[in-house]
Amino acid sequence: MGRICLVTGASGFVGSALMRDISRRGKGGWDFVGRGTMRAETFTSIPTSDCVVVGDINAKTNWQQALSNVDVVVHAAGLAHVLSASADNCFAAFRAVNVDGTVNLAEQSLRGGIRRFIYISSIAVNGSQTFGQPFNENDAPRPIEPYAISKLEAEVALCKLFAETQTQLVIVRPPLVYGPNAPGNFHRLLKLASSGLPLPLGAINNKRSFVAIDNLIDLIITCIDHPAAANQTFLVSDGEDISTTQLLRQIRETMGIPARLVPVPLWLLEAGATLLGKRDLLLRLCGNLQVDISKAKDLLGWLPPVSVDEGLRVTAEHFLADLSKV
Repeated sequence: MGRICLVTGASGFVGSALMRDISRRGKGGWDFVGRGTMRAETFTSIPTSDCVVVGDINAKTNWQQALSNVDVVVHAAGLAHVLSASADNCFAAFRAVNVDGTVNLAEQSLRGGIRRFIYISSIAVNGSQTFGQPFNENDAPRPIEPYAISKLEAEVALCKLFAETQTQLVIVRPPLVYGPNAPGNFHRLLKLASSGLPLPLGAINNKRSFVAIDNLIDLIITCIDHPAAANQTFLVSDGEDISTTQLLRQIRETMGIPARLVPVPLWLLEAGATLLGKRDLLLRLCGNLQVDISKAKDLLGWLPPVSVDEGLRVTAEHFLADLSKV
């Protein structure tokens, strides 16, 4: 039996993809096997017989069974959205899971003697927009929203906890992750594209970095055992930045739908979004957010195996196939 890699959030979008990849590589002789954790029993198919239900993630979660004989932990579980909560309750909810829950797991991992702890953070730790220069690992963090602040607080706590210990910490900060069954904002974008409705987004000349799920998983796999990944932070993306207009055009082309992107000036879109109280949403859609992945390339010799074109094609085709089943 190979060394055990514990994947938290194994039924989630990133965690389940990582478990599948570990299983596939293990069949080819890779020296790791996957063990997953979940909040509760689920009908989601996870490619391993070794899965542990841990319940809610917080400061009191018992990870003892899950951590038995584990070599590497990949902490992909976390809270990304809080619905119907006040600002104070929102912060408290994020911190309970993303900070307290993460620190609790890390403390128990230390006591269990794990070799490496990989924390899946977020590019939102760097900030919500770039202005002329892509984000890199040396930038001062500028998180804005409660979720991003909680991810930074977790990073800081982990660095402090693992300092001067034998356990190696690796932090990975992805931008928006897309792929088959992608949840959240990208799923909503696919639904909007599939509607075929004319969209006033034909003149958006921004630059945004995304990361295909296969590219993110490939970097995480590299970080599991690469000696140079120890005690490092990495930004990750597809390595190709595209505009919102290009993104929608490519998705609709794959779907066989006319682009129907009306070239409305950005200033007019901003005025309309402000009147509707949706300016923040427009900035997330039309602002710049670029990521520099030079460090991962130079230090790890890593290159994204999947192009933006291929990643978007697979994602859009899977979405259409799911629609045909409804």
